[in-house]
Amino acid sequence: MNAAVRDLDEAREPALSIVIPVLNEMDNVVPLAREILAALAPALDFEILFVDDGSTDATVDRIRTLRAEIPTLRLLRHSKRCGQSAAIRTGVRAARAQWIATLDGDCQNDPRDLPRMLAVLEQDRAVRLITGHRRSRQDAWIRRLSSRIANTIRRAVLHDETPDTGCGIKLFHRATFLEVPAFDHMHRFLPALFQREGAKVVSIDVRHRPREHGRSKYGVGNRLWAGIVDLIGVRWLMRRSTAHAHAMEEPS
Repeated sequence: MNAAVRDLDEAREPALSIVIPVLNEMDNVVPLAREILAALAPALDFEILFVDDGSTDATVDRIRTLRAEIPTLRLLRHSKRCGQSAAIRTGVRAARAQWIATLDGDCQNDPRDLPRMLAVLEQDRAVRLITGHRRSRQDAWIRRLSSRIANTIRRAVLHDETPDTGCGIKLFHRATFLEVPAFDHMHRFLPALFQREGAKVVSIDVRHRPREHGRSKYGVGNRLWAGIVDLIGVRWLMRRSTAHAHAMEEPS
């Protein structure tokens, strides 16, 4: 690809930016990128943004090897570990598309669900966030139990009508995302935060797969209990929302 063609390609706004936060996922990043390519190309113009959150294994090197086969792949790196929410926000801020898809970097989300999410958006242009619901979740029982408890408490407190906010596969409007308050673990409260902005949120059933490589970065301690603490803060934000205040300009 010559420089002129490359510059033109970079200037063109893609239809979708796919943001993938990763931490020590060296055995997952290559197959995940290739699955995305198989699910979306050549029907859709998209870019893939891997955001490395301070990996200490070969994750970054593996991502670099993909550049030859996926020209629209981009790599962003945190100099130190900042957390999944910070990595997602880094990717969204750097993204060039108006619509963002997120996937976890562990290959448990299935990229084949992305066209189904895009179809929902085509049917209802008022939607600003589509979140996945893992009905048949392929995780250890303790993780399923802790998530079930956290989701039950969250729905009771926030009334966001979303069954599974922890699912990594989502599709959302970039500008709306950048309006919501940023804090650690905020990615688990996106439905409520989008609703705080007056945005329409829907949930659809998605596939979920067992983790085959690497180790999870979350356990009961940093999922369930931290989530309950964060819930208090989100409830405070919801009760003090000014998102629905509208002003009208008087005619001259």
